[in-house]
Amino acid sequence: MLFPVPHPKNQPPRIVITGAGIVTALGNGWQPNAEGFRAGRTAFRPVTRFDVARQRAKVAAEVDLPAQIPRLGLSAREFGRLDRAAKLLLLAGHQAWKQSGWNASDDFSERLPLVLGTTSGGMSLGEDLYRQEISDRQSKRGQATRVRHYQCQRPAQDLQTMLGFSGPITIIANACASGANAIGHAWELLRRGHAERALTGGYEALNHLVFSGFDSLQALSVTRCRPFDAHRDGLGLGEGAALLALETLESANQRGAQILGELSGYGAATDVHHLTQPHPQGDAALVSMNLACEAAGVGPEQIGYINAHGTGTPLNDSSEAAAINRWAGNRAESMRVSSTKSAIGHLLGAAGAVETVICLMALQGQWLPPTSTIETPEPRCAFPLVTKPRDAKLDYALTNSFGFGGSNASLVLRRWN
Repeated sequence: MLFPVPHPKNQPPRIVITGAGIVTALGNGWQPNAEGFRAGRTAFRPVTRFDVARQRAKVAAEVDLPAQIPRLGLSAREFGRLDRAAKLLLLAGHQAWKQSGWNASDDFSERLPLVLGTTSGGMSLGEDLYRQEISDRQSKRGQATRVRHYQCQRPAQDLQTMLGFSGPITIIANACASGANAIGHAWELLRRGHAERALTGGYEALNHLVFSGFDSLQALSVTRCRPFDAHRDGLGLGEGAALLALETLESANQRGAQILGELSGYGAATDVHHLTQPHPQGDAALVSMNLACEAAGVGPEQIGYINAHGTGTPLNDSSEAAAINRWAGNRAESMRVSSTKSAIGHLLGAAGAVETVICLMALQGQWLPPTSTIETPEPRCAFPLVTKPRDAKLDYALTNSFGFGGSNASLVLRRWN
């Protein structure tokens, strides 16, 4: 149950970030990821998680899971039943929780909202169940456990058990906007006074079904992931997780917390143009960007960097370019834009959450993460694409997440001085 927190009328509280966890193919934790994104490194390699011999594409951005993963409140038996996606979630969640300084013994821990975005979640458990069913129908060993852990809320419950808190769980599966939608939903819960703190983000693990599905659509690149390149030929898939500890500014100040940045705006819109193709002029993307900036009280002239959805597919990048051109107007010629999917691939339900943390890193470090794989910039881009590592003065950053089915989400982050 959520308990309303009183705030002055017409003055929603400011929402700050006091903890951030991130796991990608570039590394585990803030430091290796910040160094990798700042340098424009790419983390693609031949797929080892499953057999891709029959697929067109052969590479992805796989995470190297550490030998030791914190399990805290989880028993050895419970931990042994976790799938790869859950382990990624727990890694990022533990980092965010530890950095925030929150304690399971505090009063808030019994009503802490947990809002997560994912698309395939524990799909690997479903694959294992199916493989056993078709290979050995007589054996039911482990099948009940797979069914139980396949449920979308189970990894969230495991995270609660590990960290020792409870509260309402919300799972958002809204295609590639899931992570951004989850963060935006948590932001709205706090702004509307339903809670003072929330743990939120997204997670995703590579699995054979999703990989082969995108490959059968010929949406995966058979060369390299090149967002906003004139000769781009598809996206590259990756895996990872990112979680944020959000709380009201009043709550953070009361306990003297270190503030990493402010989440100042969120916007969402639906594109009804086509199930998988965005509107050529990016109509809904434009709406989500405008709504996020309106909520943050800023305009294009104050946004110093855009972390674009930038998948590397022909239709997405041209549509997003059109939306950014329209949104920025005369400011477009100096609006710095890049897509970090060139480094770690498209993380689907985790993409928006991971890219939010990347923006947080850029604001803190005052640098721009490049899209280092661009060779020939997309002609429709009226804005400068960041293709090499560079420092920059940033006060605000905007990140876009767009998905199949027309889901569009944008978030605005502010540097904390």
